[in-house]
Amino acid sequence: MPKTSSMGRGIMAVLAVGSRNAEGLPGGTVADIAADLGKDRSQVSRSLRVAEQEGFLERAERRSYNLNWSLFTDAQLLTEQRLQTDGITALEGLAGETNEGCFLGVLSGDSTVTVGERIPASSNMVGSWLGRPYPAYCSDAGQALLWEASDAEVRTVFASSAFVRHGPNTPVNVEDFLTRLHEARGRGYSIVDEEAEPGLYSLAVPVRDFKREVVAALQVVGPKTRLAARRELCASALVSWGKWLESTMGQGLPQALA
Repeated sequence: MPKTSSMGRGIMAVLAVGSRNAEGLPGGTVADIAADLGKDRSQVSRSLRVAEQEGFLERAERRSYNLNWSLFTDAQLLTEQRLQTDGITALEGLAGETNEGCFLGVLSGDSTVTVGERIPASSNMVGSWLGRPYPAYCSDAGQALLWEASDAEVRTVFASSAFVRHGPNTPVNVEDFLTRLHEARGRGYSIVDEEAEPGLYSLAVPVRDFKREVVAALQVVGPKTRLAARRELCASALVSWGKWLESTMGQGLPQALA
């Protein structure tokens, strides 16, 4: 069998420490990590020291190693910055291809909030949605932002939500929302058809960060009379720009994180 490279051994050691942290254990000594990996203590000791020098790990009391969370915090701040800067590029590209209003939304409690938008003059959309919350159960971004959530997690998000009717097709309860979410996952993008308001039609995809967690939703929004007939064309552009934006979220991050 091929030998594991020194980089590979280092990553394995970092992941082993992370697994212990995830289980609620207070890090691990060289002996602990060596036992977890079934490796020689001297080899594991070298890998842990290098990981500490590179900033992935930090030494705690009793000679145990823990993850250096400041590194993850820096990575999180970088991805948030890229969501703003590269998000604008994605919105401009998507709006240019679809000639429809395009938005970037995030989840806040049981609501979604628009953090970016590009609205072509020809779309005839009036006003701005920046900073404005809307109920996630019927918003353009709601299904996409809850894309990776389990059914139980979705029910928790909407536990105190009153499913007020905003359009003719607004979900009537959380089970109705879950049915639509499951269909969207199978399709590869969500369709919100007159759920937010009468005559409004939208498509959305989730955007994931370097941890593969959904942090935003990219959306195309317009009147049903125009957008529904162009659904496949707009969905293709939406999925493409969504993948591009996701790809930028891990650029420049340490390979063990990205």
